[in-house]
Amino acid sequence: MMKARLYLALLLTTLLAACAVAPPAPREAPLSYPPLARERMIRIAIAEWEEWGRQVSDRRPGPAQEWDLAGFPRLQAYWQAVPEGSAIITRNRALYRVGHEALWRDDAWSAAFISFVMRSAGIDAREFTPSAAHGTSIDGMIADARAFPHQAPFIPHRVQDRVAAPGDLLCADRSRWVLAHWRDRAADHGRFRPMHCDIVIRNHHGMVEAIGGNIQDAVTMARFPTDRRGILLPAPPGAPQWFAIFENRLGRLPPWTTSPNPEASRP
Repeated sequence: MMKARLYLALLLTTLLAACAVAPPAPREAPLSYPPLARERMIRIAIAEWEEWGRQVSDRRPGPAQEWDLAGFPRLQAYWQAVPEGSAIITRNRALYRVGHEALWRDDAWSAAFISFVMRSAGIDAREFTPSAAHGTSIDGMIADARAFPHQAPFIPHRVQDRVAAPGDLLCADRSRWVLAHWRDRAADHGRFRPMHCDIVIRNHHGMVEAIGGNIQDAVTMARFPTDRRGILLPAPPGAPQWFAIFENRLGRLPPWTTSPNPEASRP
């Protein structure tokens, strides 16, 4: 009898404690940004590319490289944009003091570059998750597209279903077992994968031009062929395989437009 009373008392205490815990607050919907945000994002990406010497991936690397001491502030600024950057900056500051040739070489910085562009353009971490890993930012964009399809600033598409437009993010998987579709990443949520994303700058004359970081150890413009419609052609064997284009809807959602495309809002 005593054990039964003790059990009931413990059960009641547990239930009361559970009732006292407040439920988690609902996730805040993303903001709708004015067109200036997207314009700044593209302009900043181009300005960084120009500062690195306007390097292009299908040409020989230019003189500006990640280990160049004169370019130290560039990489430091990129790493300052991500939460993981503090330890990396500390390590590379020590290398900079002694002029070490391994400056910035030990850490892939393409995701930090994208995060820097977003942060510099005024895009808050709520709308684009800054990270040293592309997968973390991609997971955030997919989660928003699913939870807030009419408000999400970035919407994933299959590469063969969208004509890449300026401001879009073109993302590839560098893993041994590559993702074929952005939905595959949704099922793989949170797991680290080596990835790469570029910011689309232009789509014309049968070519998509996109700017990304840590390509040939610099901020570089890559050029990718398209079909007559402007759809990206499959990447050649051995190259990173595209698995998603994230449509950039900054400045294209209410109240900045009165007629959002319902098809584009469907992830």
